[in-house]
Amino acid sequence: MNTDRNLGIIVAGSGPVGMIAALALSATGARVTLVGPSPSSTDRRTTAVMRPALGLLDGLGVLDALRPKAAPLKVMRIVDATQRLIRSPVVTFRAAEIGADHFGLNIPNRDLNATLAAAILERPAIEWRQSLVEAWTIGECSISARLGDESQIEAALAVAADGRMSSARDAAGIRTSTRSYPQAALVVNVAHSRPHGFMSTEFHTETGPFTQVPLPGNRSSLVWVVRPQTADELAALDDAALSVRVEEKMQSLLGRVTVEPGRQVFPLSAILPVRFAQNRVVLVGEAAHVFPPIGAQGLNLGIRDVRDLADIVERNADDPGAQDALAAYDRQRRPDVLARAGAVNLLNISLLSDMLPAQLARSAGLGMIGGLAPLRAFFMREGLQPGSGLATMLSDLREQVRR
Repeated sequence: MNTDRNLGIIVAGSGPVGMIAALALSATGARVTLVGPSPSSTDRRTTAVMRPALGLLDGLGVLDALRPKAAPLKVMRIVDATQRLIRSPVVTFRAAEIGADHFGLNIPNRDLNATLAAAILERPAIEWRQSLVEAWTIGECSISARLGDESQIEAALAVAADGRMSSARDAAGIRTSTRSYPQAALVVNVAHSRPHGFMSTEFHTETGPFTQVPLPGNRSSLVWVVRPQTADELAALDDAALSVRVEEKMQSLLGRVTVEPGRQVFPLSAILPVRFAQNRVVLVGEAAHVFPPIGAQGLNLGIRDVRDLADIVERNADDPGAQDALAAYDRQRRPDVLARAGAVNLLNISLLSDMLPAQLARSAGLGMIGGLAPLRAFFMREGLQPGSGLATMLSDLREQVRR
C-alpha cells in the first residue's frame, strides 16, 4: 500500500551524517524534517574525508567552503611501533601511485558541522526542528515522532542518524551485537616544528593505533588509542607534560610538539545491527556501524550510507518507507558495512593479541602490501571506493589480453 507522498522524511540526528542525509535527501525532491539540536562548536576532532565522499559533498554545494579549512592527505603510512618479536615493515601509500593528487581532506569537525548547518538553513525543502525525539510510533503506512516540545511529526520514512544509542533503531525493533574493547581514544590537536608534508602516519602499538593526520600549517590532529585508565591519566597531564609524551610517541617525526588546548577521551566499542532497515526506519552512520578509529572509515562509510539511501529514495518516491525500498537498502549496504567493520575489527584485535600466529599473519599481510605495487594500488583504490580496486585490476587484465 502506498502512503501519502506529502508525508516526507524525518532525519533524526543532527551530527555530520544526519545533516548530510538531510541535504542529500532534499536534493531528490523529498520534503525533509531534520530533528536535533545545533551541533557542538567545541568538538576538536577532525575527520579524514576521502575523495568519493568529497564528491558527494561537492554535489551538495558545501565542498568549496571546506577546502580552505582542510589539509589534503597525499601520503598515508603505517609504522609498526610495537616491541614484539614479530614486527611489520613500514607500509607507505602514495596517492600519486593511483594517479591522484590526494586521497582526501582532513577537515576539523567544528568547521564541517558549521558549513553543513549553514547549507541546511538555506534549503527551503528542509525544516530543522532543534529538539529531540521523545517517542516513536510506527504504523503500516507512516511513522511519527513526538518531540520534546510535545509537537508531532508524521513521515513516510525515518532516517536513524541518531548515533550508537539510536532510539529510532530501538523503536524499529532492530537488534544489535555489541563488543566493548579495553581501549579508549585520546583526541588532541598539536603544533609541531617540522612540516608534515601532507603525510598521515598511523603508528601501530600494543594498545591500538596512534594516528597523526595533517591539518593546515604545521599542525596535526592526533588519535591515541590506549587502555582507558591510561587515556584518563594522559588527559589529566598539563599541556607541557602531554606535549613531551606525544613527541616521544611520534618518535620526534615532526620535531618539537606543542599540544593545543582542549582534549577529549572516547571509549571504543564495536556495534553492528542484524539489519540496516526495518519498520519504516533506515540506519545510517553510527546507528548502523561503530568500530575503532582505524583507516579513516567511519564517516566515509556513513556518507556511502547516505549516497545509497538517496538513490533508493529517488527510485521509490511514492513510498520510500515501503518494505521493498527498505529491503533494497539493506541489500545494498550490507556487503560494504560488514566488510569494512570486519577488516577494522580484525586489525584492531591483531594489534591487541600477543599470540605469535596473529603477529605473523599481520606482518606477512602488511609486508606483501608494502612490497607489491599492484597489490598496494588495489588496496588504495578499495580503501577509497569498494569495488574500484577489483574493477581496475580486471580492466588492466583485459587491456593486457588485447595487446
